[in-house]
Amino acid sequence: MLVASPDSSPQANSACEMNSPTPDTTEQLAIQSESILVLDFGSQTAQLIARRVRDQNVFCQLVRHDLSAERIKELNPKGLILSGGPASAYAEGAPQIDPEILDLGIPVLGICYGMQVMCRALGSAVRPGNSGEFGHTPIQVLEEDALFAGLPKEYAVWMSHGDRVEDLHEHFKLVAKTSECPNAAIKHRDRELYGLQFHPEVTHTKFGKEVLANFVNNVCKCSGDWKISSFIEQECTQLRERIGANRVICGLSGGVDSSVAAALLFKAIGPQLSCIFVDNGLLRKGEREQVREQFSDHFKTDLHVVDARQQFLDELKGKTDPQEKRKTIGRVFIDVFRKEAESIEDAKFLAQGTLYPDVIESGANPDGPAATIKAHHNVGGLPEELGFELVEPFRMLFKDEVRQIGLELGLPENLIWRHPFPGPGLAVRCLGEITEERLRTLREADAIFIEELVAAGLYREVQQAFAVLLPLQTVGVMGDARTYEDVIAIRSVDTDNFMTADWSRLPYDLLQKVSTRIINSVRGVNRVVYDISSKPPSTIEWE
Repeated sequence: MLVASPDSSPQANSACEMNSPTPDTTEQLAIQSESILVLDFGSQTAQLIARRVRDQNVFCQLVRHDLSAERIKELNPKGLILSGGPASAYAEGAPQIDPEILDLGIPVLGICYGMQVMCRALGSAVRPGNSGEFGHTPIQVLEEDALFAGLPKEYAVWMSHGDRVEDLHEHFKLVAKTSECPNAAIKHRDRELYGLQFHPEVTHTKFGKEVLANFVNNVCKCSGDWKISSFIEQECTQLRERIGANRVICGLSGGVDSSVAAALLFKAIGPQLSCIFVDNGLLRKGEREQVREQFSDHFKTDLHVVDARQQFLDELKGKTDPQEKRKTIGRVFIDVFRKEAESIEDAKFLAQGTLYPDVIESGANPDGPAATIKAHHNVGGLPEELGFELVEPFRMLFKDEVRQIGLELGLPENLIWRHPFPGPGLAVRCLGEITEERLRTLREADAIFIEELVAAGLYREVQQAFAVLLPLQTVGVMGDARTYEDVIAIRSVDTDNFMTADWSRLPYDLLQKVSTRIINSVRGVNRVVYDISSKPPSTIEWE
């Protein structure tokens, strides 16, 4: 799987190109028996660092870059990683670390901007380079080092920077270099402080996972005993303590995240859980029936199914702006949800299946270093006047981790491996105005695409696939007659984190079969196109 390339334009910024909003997760920190903390300076790939560390069965969490040395000492992590970021370390107001964290005796790995702020805190100079490095770059390892143990002396890494550390001072020694960056990897002479100017977390860096694994295992001496099963028991205990004898309402969407959240809550509190499923008319084919079967028959939960299809369609009439559609759906959902929730006695908590990427992309921290990418339906969408306390058990987890939890809890595999579905449903895949007829067209085309992926044995090979109805029509010929009908775009992506993604190289024969079936079977469609854009610069969804 190839992770999509970050913007490699040197005009983007002068330091480290990859940037994204940073959540303020300090309040959610929990002392773990063994953990790594990533101090986030705004890099888009900071989440990938955490994911790679968790691959070593070590709990890892992103925290604010300005977390104090005193607080870090309380949390007692086995190691610290300083992420990249969009600023220049020497610029006025640029985010810095508490320099005292370097005196705690905890191993530290600085990546790109993180390396620069660490070196600067110890007296080294950081300046613009003669030229930036963006993309694949050969690196030469100059001496044996714990980070590069068992790796070749030369291989390609992924660079994305304009600034660099010019002066190692007396503190650091050189470990690796590139043709443009003389200090590509460094180590403190007396302490376990390491710096990498390249990004080991992205798949473009060959042996990047091994470099991070070496830091976690060889330098931090982690035992790697953190498992998803441990998370389940720990989270269930915390949920019982927090919820007590109160009732929890879970908003079911039919997708993986909310379904696994409901299953986890059912394990934790059993009959204290009530689920509300709102049929907004924007669902995939057969979705309402599937949810009813899973959560009425399989889990025997208190399931409330609300038919609000006409209400949503009426409110969406005439609206074409993506954000306006999202906000309308959120507002109507709240009204419908509130009315149904009022019929459930003793409800104090509302549970949602919010994931870490949702929090990141929504810019949950208003003081974060970058702008909101898009508004997520289940992040900050429910107003305080709804009267519930929010429960988000997966707020710090990635999609594949949630799937592992679902399997541990006994959910059926066809649900666990179902592709993600956005909160606003087909509204963000039906570009332009939402009508019942246009939704029917999209729903049928989407079902055909998924059916053919399953039949070809590729549904589990790709991570998200769907159809999009475009707000335009094109000329076609059917039965010797001219047509002017709808265009369907189909999209499929490969990713292991959903923060970045690359388009799937599906077989041509499959694409031809999908196109032929859609055009022949879905009334009003005469053209099918395939989306070959990656994230970034595109998003996975079209709106």
